[in-house]
Amino acid sequence: MKHTLLYTAMIIILITTSCKKGFLEKKPDKAFLVPTTLADFQAILDNSNEVFNHTLLLSELATDDIYLTDDGFTYAAPVEQNTYIWAKDLYQGQSQSDWNKPYQQIFYANIVLDGLASNTSLASNSQTYNQIKGTALFARAFALYNLAQQFTVPYQKATASQQLGLPLRLTSDVQAKSVRSTLQQTYDQINADLQSAINLLPAQTAYKTRPTKATIYALLARTALIMENYPQAEGYASQSLASENRLLDFNNLNPDMDYPVPAALSNNNPEVLYYAVQNYSYTFSGSTLTGVEPALYNSYADNDLRPGIYFKSTDRIFNFKGSYAGTYEVFGGIATDEVYLILAESQARNGKTALAMQTLNTLLTKRFKTGQFQNVTASSPEEALDIILKERRKELVFRNIRWSDLRRLNLDPRFEKAIIHTVNGINYTLAPNSSKYTFPIPNDVIANSGITQNER
Repeated sequence: MKHTLLYTAMIIILITTSCKKGFLEKKPDKAFLVPTTLADFQAILDNSNEVFNHTLLLSELATDDIYLTDDGFTYAAPVEQNTYIWAKDLYQGQSQSDWNKPYQQIFYANIVLDGLASNTSLASNSQTYNQIKGTALFARAFALYNLAQQFTVPYQKATASQQLGLPLRLTSDVQAKSVRSTLQQTYDQINADLQSAINLLPAQTAYKTRPTKATIYALLARTALIMENYPQAEGYASQSLASENRLLDFNNLNPDMDYPVPAALSNNNPEVLYYAVQNYSYTFSGSTLTGVEPALYNSYADNDLRPGIYFKSTDRIFNFKGSYAGTYEVFGGIATDEVYLILAESQARNGKTALAMQTLNTLLTKRFKTGQFQNVTASSPEEALDIILKERRKELVFRNIRWSDLRRLNLDPRFEKAIIHTVNGINYTLAPNSSKYTFPIPNDVIANSGITQNER
C-alpha cells in the first residue's frame, strides 16, 4: 500500500507540473489524476521543465575544457569545487541530481511504457501511440547513456561483460530491486531501446523537445562511437544526416550578441535535433569567473568564426556564450554538427581518408569567414583522425561530450592525456585512465539500495 501511494503521488506531482496547459485545463480536478489516455502519457513526456530534456553537469567541470579563476573556484558550490579538483569525496553526503534526474526520467518513461502496455485499446490510434512509445524508449535510452558516461567505467569490448554497469530499471514498479547489470548489458539495453524506437518515431516533429528518426540514429551513432564500433557509427551517422543535415552558417550570426546562437526552442536553430540542457549551475550559467581553458581558446585559426560566437572576453578570461540552447542554459542535447564529426571520425577510422576530410570540410565551411576557408587535407587515415579530433573538441565545447571523449581516447596511447587544474597555486592532476574517470554513486543511493560502489 505504501508503494502504491508513493506511485500515485509521484504521478499527481508530475501531471500537475506538466507544461501542457491544455491537458490540465481539460481535467481541473488534478488531485486525482492518474494517466490513462494518450494525452495523459504525452503530457508526462512533455514535462521538459521538471523532468525530461535535462542532462548531467558535473563531468563537464572535470574536463580539460574548463578554466576556473581562484575566485571562481571560491564561489562554486562545494560539489563543483570537489569535481574540479577530482576529490575523492565529491558529494560530502549530499544527494545528487546527476544521478537522481536521469533515474527520474527512466521512472516516468517506464510509467508511460507500462501504461501503454496495459491499455492495449490505445493502439487503435497507431500514429500517436507509436510516437509516444518511441519517445519513451528514447528517453530511457538517453538517460541510461548519460548515466553510463559518468557512473560506469569506460567501455571496452574485451572486459565489458565483467565490468559493473548500471541498475537497469525497466519497470515502474517501485518494489523492484535495484541490481547493477554488467557494462555490456547496460549498452545492450541502450541500443535495444533505440532500435525499438526507430520505426515508431516520425521523420519530423514540431517540437525540438521530442525526438525524431534523425535523433535516434544520432544517438545510435554516438553510442557506437563510444563502443568503438566504427562501421556502425559511420552507418548510423549517415542515416541521421540523410534525414536531417542542415548546418548553421556562422557568417550569419552576430558575435556582438549576448547569445549569438539562435534559440533552439523557437525552432530557429536547424542544427538542433533534440533539445536538452545540462542541470543548472551558477558556475556555468551565471559566473563571469568561469572560462574556457586558454590553450583551447588559442587553438582556433584567425579566420575561424567560432571564438567570436562561442566566447566573450571578461577580465582577461573568455566566458562561454555559445550554447546551442540560444540562452544562458548550457546545451546538452544532440545536433547535426556532432553527427558530421562522428561520421568524419568513423570514416577516418575505417580507412576512408578522402571521405572523412570531405565530411569535415562540409562542416568547417560554415564556421569560417566566407571566402577565407581552404579545404583541409590529409595524406593518411591517421593524419585525418588527428585533425578531426582537434576540430571535434573546438566545435563541441561545453556540450557534455568532452568527458566521454577523454574517457574513450585515453584508452589509445596515441591520445591519452593528463589534465591539470590549478587552484590557489596548487596543481591537481587527473591521470589518463584514472579510476576518477568514473564518478562515485551517491552515498544515499548505496545506503538505500545496497548496490556496489564504484572504485574511486
